[in-house]
Amino acid sequence: MAEAEEDCHSDAVGVDDEGNESLAERDLQAQLQMFRAQWMFELTPGVGSSNVDTRPCRAARSSILKAAADSKGRQELAKEEKARELFLKAVEEEQNGALYEAIKFYRRAMQLVPDIEFKITYTRSPDGDGVGSSYIEDNEDASKMADLLSYFQQQLTLQESVLKLCQPELETSQTHISVLPMEVLMYIFRWVVSSDLDLRSLEQLSLVCRGFYICARWTILDDPEIWRLACLKVWGRSCMKLVPYSSWREMFLERPRVRFDGVYISKTTYIRQGEQSLDGFYRAWHQVEYYRYIRFFPDGHVMMLTTPEEPPSIVPRLRTRNARTDAILLGHYRLSQDADNQTKVFAVITKKKEEKPLDHKYRYFRRVPVQEADHSFHVGLQLCSSGHQRFNKLIWIHHSCHITYKSTGETAVSAFEIDKMYTPLFFARVRSYTAFSERPL
Repeated sequence: MAEAEEDCHSDAVGVDDEGNESLAERDLQAQLQMFRAQWMFELTPGVGSSNVDTRPCRAARSSILKAAADSKGRQELAKEEKARELFLKAVEEEQNGALYEAIKFYRRAMQLVPDIEFKITYTRSPDGDGVGSSYIEDNEDASKMADLLSYFQQQLTLQESVLKLCQPELETSQTHISVLPMEVLMYIFRWVVSSDLDLRSLEQLSLVCRGFYICARWTILDDPEIWRLACLKVWGRSCMKLVPYSSWREMFLERPRVRFDGVYISKTTYIRQGEQSLDGFYRAWHQVEYYRYIRFFPDGHVMMLTTPEEPPSIVPRLRTRNARTDAILLGHYRLSQDADNQTKVFAVITKKKEEKPLDHKYRYFRRVPVQEADHSFHVGLQLCSSGHQRFNKLIWIHHSCHITYKSTGETAVSAFEIDKMYTPLFFARVRSYTAFSERPL
């Protein structure tokens, strides 16, 4: 390694010595011509007396100075061009993996022109040998990459007569995934999405190769089954037409919808006045905090919980609808889009029904019959986006309690006033909700 460094240094020194000698020799010739002109000017008789005689000498002197400046400028341009060629050669060697050779060319270029890196525009190659060709913009490739889907499909169809989505990078004795039929691969993709509509995992799967990219966006048979099923599961029959969207994937990404891979959470804080002390000198004040959690499911179910417990202890319990929390309200929801393009979520939720055990202690006593009633809560929320996230905010627009008496069938409605106590709910993604797939899409 040391010998290589000495050779590299000796090469660089040799080149520098040759360049410096040539430059020094040219400067010496220019100085010698200037000295001769000055000497002839001083020896000319009547230098101080006749202005007419001095004009030819002055013209000769100015022409000599101009010629010297021109030669110096040409030398600088030649040196900069040589440094540019060396620098581009170093770039090419670095891209090919020859770091040792690249360092040698970098050093020689920067010894000629220290700031050569900032004087290269990378828009053309200095020679016809292809040096720096990697920096030339290829308009044809740019147009091909504009639409990756059609470009990848053309690449697959032109490979061979037998269509394969992917090929093994290295030879292996084991069965590669490319051997599987298209139907089996699509079934695997449906398991990745699962019944929880985890389209985020599908997008990550499309980064594996070109074939997976095509499967994740559009199948070979031009039947976007995955995205179409996802849209039907979210909006039902209201999405039978693609207009104004160009594809099912665009509809799922752009059309307002609630998110299923997390929880909508709101935190409410207020000050409550306490009782006055016995001596009457002070009165306590209490700061009350509580949270509201709303979890949506793709099949139309919804869960709602109001509790003072913080999210780290509550969020894991809301992964499934079989949560072991008595205060959870269960129900159904639906999406509604008004004429003003505002998407609203309406839900009807009730408390989980519990079987009351028979109290045998008072079975022989006559009790006053209690009028049984069913309680349900009607909730209206407006779906909107905030910040860089989409569909991550729910604003309260309606909240009421409906009490239906079983004996008479009458229903009493109590509407709550939407005030500052109803703070907006913001979405928080929970990775554990989509960590497992229970059923395919």
